[in-house]
Amino acid sequence: MAHYTILIKNGTVLDGKGSALQELDIGIKDEKIKKIGNLHGDTADRVIDAKGKYVCPGFIDLGNHSDTHWTLFLYPEQESMLRQGVTTILGGICGSSLAPLVKAKDIEGIQKWVNVSDININWRTMGEFFKELESHKFGVNVCTLVGHNTLRRGVINNEVRALKPNEARQIQNLLEESINEGAFGLSTSLGSAHSRSASDDEIVGLLKIVAKKNAISCHHLEDEGKNLLPALSRLISLARLSGSRIHISHFKAIGKTAWESWQDALNMFERARKENIQATCDVFPYTRTGSNLYMLLPEWVLEGGKERILQTIAEKRQEVIKGLQELTLHYDRITVASTLHDTASVGKTILQLSNDAGVSCEEIILNLLEVNKLRVAIFNEVISEQNIERLIKQDYAMIGSDGVGVNLKAQKSAKKDLPHPRSFGAFPRVLAYFVREKNILSWEEAIYKMSGFPAQVLGIKDRGVIEPGAYADMVIFDPNAITDLSTYDNPFQFPQGIEYVLVNGGIAVDKNGLTGQRLGKVIRRK
Repeated sequence: MAHYTILIKNGTVLDGKGSALQELDIGIKDEKIKKIGNLHGDTADRVIDAKGKYVCPGFIDLGNHSDTHWTLFLYPEQESMLRQGVTTILGGICGSSLAPLVKAKDIEGIQKWVNVSDININWRTMGEFFKELESHKFGVNVCTLVGHNTLRRGVINNEVRALKPNEARQIQNLLEESINEGAFGLSTSLGSAHSRSASDDEIVGLLKIVAKKNAISCHHLEDEGKNLLPALSRLISLARLSGSRIHISHFKAIGKTAWESWQDALNMFERARKENIQATCDVFPYTRTGSNLYMLLPEWVLEGGKERILQTIAEKRQEVIKGLQELTLHYDRITVASTLHDTASVGKTILQLSNDAGVSCEEIILNLLEVNKLRVAIFNEVISEQNIERLIKQDYAMIGSDGVGVNLKAQKSAKKDLPHPRSFGAFPRVLAYFVREKNILSWEEAIYKMSGFPAQVLGIKDRGVIEPGAYADMVIFDPNAITDLSTYDNPFQFPQGIEYVLVNGGIAVDKNGLTGQRLGKVIRRK
């Protein structure tokens, strides 16, 4: 007879590997799974009867912004992530990370999301950043990539230009050092102002380091709109030249022009994989993006940093307005989600604001950007649900939130900052809508896309699966009740149907909500 810390009895187990459902008991000793099978004669400090419930690995979110949006430190329990079953988050995505910092001032790279004057930086290298993380207690496990924009800012400050050979070597050295110290790889956002001037040679040089280290590279596509296919083609070419594994963060087609190219994009993805290019992606289950308002501006306006963009708006206002008019934006589907100063605009569409003020929608956009120093986030309904369905069932696609971890305390600031519903419900929404309601995925497939598959992409062998020796990051949920409740108007609603979340062998969430334990670990790449 064996004795465990926690014994989960009679649960229907989804092991995170895609195996068929099976009724099993799970014995947990301290942080790890000790034994699986018929354990009816065994005892434990805590017994959980999971009869009629599904037991699966904790979800691994490869598309998480809690670090760069600073909510990892503001809300370290990461309740909105935990309550939807997420036990591990990957930060440093979309070209921005919190390390390495060549100089403390480089933290200004995240000023589009947070007031950096409130931040005290006491690290420079990735190793020092990990030590800082380890001095905190988080509700979830945390790991990170290295942001390409962060590397560039460290070497050439706010300049937007091609790198000189010695500068290219500098960022390569910073990347390699960071991976050696535990970062999982590189992230890029080649459409951002800081990366538009990056040459293919610059990116290939970095990706070759990623390949040499057998790390991962994650990419926010350079263009998710009308130039979707050229952007995807470029990325595949960079992977081919470098030999690097590539992962596309929140893969999608934005706007009806791009929707027409979606099947061609999926075909391109398949052809690349048949050429033995290791390419994967994640997808969030919503038709509205959460993005920055200034990214709607014509490309020529985005050349340069924040001050340059504001200067262009001020000096060439009529030209910018004309450029916006040519984009045929749907202003009734663009909602202001957060602002720096103008809190009265939050929750309203651009069209509503235009009607209220009696000025054009284009003028409203520019006014918002000027008053708020570009810090305006929006929800924009520009994604086809049919395209999400086509992607989510592909064998190279997994689930990511593209969200941030917050809690109900954050409601106090909701007048100026509405989080996207994906921050509360992305993973339960997939299970409720795409599995139970629409039958697009099986339970086994969906859980694999949330746990074992992202763990495999990261190269983590002891998380994302239910097997002896793995860390006991686990979710126990009612398959008939699990559903997301968070909406764009009222995002601060936790999902239903998740009864327990375990992190590193301890109970982080039970039927009453958070238990108060912050059990997460900082995960360094081995």
